[in-house]
Amino acid sequence: MAIRFERLISRSVAVALSHELDMAGLNMSVEVIARIAVVGSMAMLAVVPFAVYFIVKLSPLLDFVCGLGAAALFIVALYSYLEYMIDKRRTKMETLFPDYLQIASANLRSGISLDRAMLLAARPEFGFFSDDVKNMNRRVFSGENLGDALRDLASKYRSFQLSHAVRMILESLTYGGAMADLLEQLSKDMRSQQLTQKEISGQLFLYSIFIAFAALIASPVLYGLTSQMIVVTDTVWKGILASNPGGLPSTGFTFLKPTPPKITPQEYQYFSIAAILIITGFASLIMSAISSGSAIKGIRYLPLFILIGIALFFIMQTAIGTLFTGIAGGV
Repeated sequence: MAIRFERLISRSVAVALSHELDMAGLNMSVEVIARIAVVGSMAMLAVVPFAVYFIVKLSPLLDFVCGLGAAALFIVALYSYLEYMIDKRRTKMETLFPDYLQIASANLRSGISLDRAMLLAARPEFGFFSDDVKNMNRRVFSGENLGDALRDLASKYRSFQLSHAVRMILESLTYGGAMADLLEQLSKDMRSQQLTQKEISGQLFLYSIFIAFAALIASPVLYGLTSQMIVVTDTVWKGILASNPGGLPSTGFTFLKPTPPKITPQEYQYFSIAAILIITGFASLIMSAISSGSAIKGIRYLPLFILIGIALFFIMQTAIGTLFTGIAGGV
């Protein structure tokens, strides 16, 4: 008997997930996304603890905690992908929406009804938004109220601009008004808003450069330098302790007695890699928020940022290690 993964989640979560899939434009059922989430997280929980045990040699409890963390990260990554697709679809729609309103306004001026004007404005170049408008008109022609159909259209996108336009259209239908002039003014306002956003993004470009430098260059280089300095210090201390098996003499004050560092080079390397992953990850999100106003778009830069940060860390670590080889070897 096949397992119904959809039954493993509550009905409210299933409804919310279905709505997320609709807004993301993914032709996928809740059963499929639930199967991916459950199977993927269980695979992480089964594989990661063994990998951590053989690579890092941690305790079984810590290995299991790492597996739970990997499973949670898989769920977060899957949800972040959905949010990214929702935002990508919204951005593309908002780019085309002013042109759509302009065409619909021109159709209204020719004397046809609003629903017919909106249908004729749904040209092929508007892509998926044209399909949504055509589906809306099919429901209107089958007897559904135009207001309800417009609200359902707005619910397919997480867009303030679309929701605002639908609200203004419904108010105009209720209280009366020049619909063609309203659509034309909405189109102009949206174009003006998009132009202002581009100007603001250009003015904040220097902040993005600073964040990229700090995350991709400065932090990996500093962590690589510090990591190699700990390796040199650890080597020096091993030589000192080998020459003085009884320990170093006290200076008369116990708190002034020199002691070797408590952290090992391997532990600091693990810490450095984790810190670089966090720094580069948040840097991509912050840069996206500054440049486009949406942090979720930074997911597309995340793999590249992480790859550059980790690569620079190991390059710097190798370069400093080569430089200090003579020092470490002569002690």
